[in-house]
Amino acid sequence: MEPVQGEIQQLTRLRGIGAGLAGAALLALALTAGCVNPFAPGRDDGTAVSACDPHTIDGIFQCFQAAYTFRDTTVYGPLIDAQFIFTYRDYDLGIDQTWGRDEEMRSTYGLFQSTQKLDLIWNNIISTSAESTTVNIVRGFNLTVVYNPGEIDQVSGYADLTLQRQNPGDPWKIIRWRDESNF
Repeated sequence: MEPVQGEIQQLTRLRGIGAGLAGAALLALALTAGCVNPFAPGRDDGTAVSACDPHTIDGIFQCFQAAYTFRDTTVYGPLIDAQFIFTYRDYDLGIDQTWGRDEEMRSTYGLFQSTQKLDLIWNNIISTSAESTTVNIVRGFNLTVVYNPGEIDQVSGYADLTLQRQNPGDPWKIIRWRDESNF
């Protein structure tokens, strides 16, 4: 009987230790419940506000940049007008090549899907001409295209963009983009 009695005493001690640990954990929880973690962000119950606004010229460039940064065609698509024309110089053939909105969306989607990261930086505006519903802007840019850590392309040059809106309060849309880059 004594071995059984010894096991019972040992189990009783272990339960006491376990109860003591559980009590200590509850006490620690109670003591820290009122503490504030300065590194934890607070809860934001406000409505989400977009960082870009295509109703302004600067805003459309911010939206363009955000679309590339997040590789998001749902941000990019609304910036491109139904009558959109993209033009680039094919130096191998010595001619200008163009495509419309559908091809632009397909090629941009392909770019977004085939890259790990895109970093677009808009530089100085070189020239601008504006009317109330049409603006032409030539602006420098740098684009870093990361396909994978071993394959990175650097593209720089100018985007010659024509923006248009139907009414002065409407969002701007890109109707023409002439790419003047090193790519």
